[in-house]
Amino acid sequence: TCNGHSYIMKNCEYQQIDARALGTPASSFQPCTEMKVPRLRRKWEVFPGKNRFYCDGRIILARQSGILPLTLGLIVVTSVLFFAFDCPFLVTHLTVCIPVIGGVLFLFVVISLLQTSLTDPGILPRALPDEAADIEKQIYTSGSSMYRPPPRTKEILINQQVVKLKYCFTCKMFRPPRTSHCSLCDNCVERFDHHCPWVGNCVGKRNYRFFYSFIVSLSFHTSFIFGCVVTHLTLRSQGGNGLVQAVQESPLVICFFSIWSVLGLSGFHTYLVASNLTTNEDIKGSWSSKRGAEDSGNPYTYNSIFINCCATLCGPMPPSLIDRRGFLPPDDIPPVAAADLELSSFLAKNDTNMVGMPSSGHTS
Repeated sequence: TCNGHSYIMKNCEYQQIDARALGTPASSFQPCTEMKVPRLRRKWEVFPGKNRFYCDGRIILARQSGILPLTLGLIVVTSVLFFAFDCPFLVTHLTVCIPVIGGVLFLFVVISLLQTSLTDPGILPRALPDEAADIEKQIYTSGSSMYRPPPRTKEILINQQVVKLKYCFTCKMFRPPRTSHCSLCDNCVERFDHHCPWVGNCVGKRNYRFFYSFIVSLSFHTSFIFGCVVTHLTLRSQGGNGLVQAVQESPLVICFFSIWSVLGLSGFHTYLVASNLTTNEDIKGSWSSKRGAEDSGNPYTYNSIFINCCATLCGPMPPSLIDRRGFLPPDDIPPVAAADLELSSFLAKNDTNMVGMPSSGHTS
């Protein structure tokens, strides 16, 4: 039998070990190259934020994503009721285009919702230990007093306007402009807009266009359904049926109460897109004249509604920065596992080189 790796490494250089000469059954002899190699882990498995990953890291969601199924269920149930109760009557009395238009709007709403929910919103990776130590060193060496800690802010100029960058104690870095740390997901998100529980994700730089498409298409979808319901009720009441009976024939009158909130949300975000603002900036009044600064205008606006819309919705999709499906570097493998991995690689090379070499006639 093999009594240690060093013995095998020494003898495998000049001869092939004969299993029959060892006095043990050949079936019980296993080459040393079959040792268990540690599995390489992907980065999403050790991701520090409060997110959930599915499909081997391809799908990312917030940990508190329980309202997302409710959102999807409300959309599906409302659409099913529309197709079941209103469409048959409207197809008979008006046109067959009504269910086609409703189906296209429904698909657009669902696809936009899933894109918003399953897309990395623009999470920034946390600073490495060496980077965090270097930033801490720069902060404390720049302080003017030994008794008071220096301020954790930096000032930069954007379009001739001073913008302060705040230090994130969790991610150990100065946040880039328009970046904020989401307390629910525990991540710094670029161009952070808000955390939306209805879509189960943060809304940021990489998925805001999908979120805006979702709420706008949902507004069209609910408005279309509400218009069809009103038409359905009007035609039935004119046919001699009472209004109460007509309402019983179309249970989607509830759209009257939900359509206003959806339209209001779409209008608010249309204003934000046209102004190149985020919900976070608008709520805090970051660029409002009420803060007292003379030059407190939005430094990110292009002073054109069309250009602001294009910059927000039509720009190239930035790549994800967290590389969640990448493998951890070999330095993160424990030392014993790394040594076994190197040894097994060495034995595999020698075992390949000695195949077919004549034996010297010595056995051990």
